[in-house]
Amino acid sequence: MKFVIDSAIPFIDGVFEPYAEVKYIDGQAIKPYHLKGVDALITRTRTNCTPELLDGSNVKIIATATIGTDHIDLDYCKQRGIYVCNAAGCNAGAVMNYVISAIYGTASRKRVRLEGAKVGIIGVGNVGGRVANTLRLLGFNVLLCDPPRAEAEGAAQFCDLDFLLRNSDIVTLHVPLNQSTRKMADAAFFSKMKLGAFFINASRGEVVEENDLLQAIPKLGPVILDTWCNEPNVNRELIEKADIATPHIAGYSYQGKLLGTSMTVRSVARYFGIKDLFEFFPSPGSEPKDAVKLDLRGLSEGQIASTIQYNYPIFTDDFMFRIHPEEFESLRQNYRYRREFFID
Repeated sequence: MKFVIDSAIPFIDGVFEPYAEVKYIDGQAIKPYHLKGVDALITRTRTNCTPELLDGSNVKIIATATIGTDHIDLDYCKQRGIYVCNAAGCNAGAVMNYVISAIYGTASRKRVRLEGAKVGIIGVGNVGGRVANTLRLLGFNVLLCDPPRAEAEGAAQFCDLDFLLRNSDIVTLHVPLNQSTRKMADAAFFSKMKLGAFFINASRGEVVEENDLLQAIPKLGPVILDTWCNEPNVNRELIEKADIATPHIAGYSYQGKLLGTSMTVRSVARYFGIKDLFEFFPSPGSEPKDAVKLDLRGLSEGQIASTIQYNYPIFTDDFMFRIHPEEFESLRQNYRYRREFFID
């Protein structure tokens, strides 16, 4: 067997070598000729798995060590019989940490009281669900909008988008990128938001119409952006006007990367029947593999903000990106994975 693996995937070097011929290539540099005679492509979001890349290849499985699959032409893969798998939920804890740190960090800087605030979560999958559960533990009122889940499960615990936007003090996006979500956050979307409401996007850049967001910023409260249109060539004006701007690293925790690689290796192992790797989990070495438990009971808002910033100082990531926005990819590839925390 022959495998091509994105060289930026952590904890995977040497795992498949006893069973296959392996080549490690930068995800953006993978070309059609690299896939000639290759059985498995193991990648991340930086490889666009299009017909142009895959035509003429022998690829049987594409395993992405990410939750999203919008970089893969799923219809083409289905027609060609190429099996596609992702690492659903692997970064849920990390993104939750990002959102919580961003909310408390910007509220502290802007002297905004969070007591009694309503948070509207758009997209309640693995990530949005984890964010919702943690916010409830912290005493927030939570509104949920997820039309596919509402249709499947009943509308009782969900609300429609207009109601959420008009009633939320904080709006956070956790949707996949597809036909129904592309550019969903547009002028009409922002016009319905409350004056001074927070806006957070840690899903995909293309769910936001960035020019409309720029026009809406004077009306909004803190704007927190981790994902951008046209990455890595991001909108410099939007970076300057955002309260927190980071280079698509919300999901970059040590625990999330361990889990993402584990899920990816196990999926490929099961596809090819490599029994030795069915229960694979990377060795964390000297790094702790467990998240930190935070007991925030009885603390004031300021104390909670300080505790969370100690565990994830989000403004450090913001600062590094602001001074080097041209190094978007380098900041991601050389990011020092942070340790997750959870609220008890």
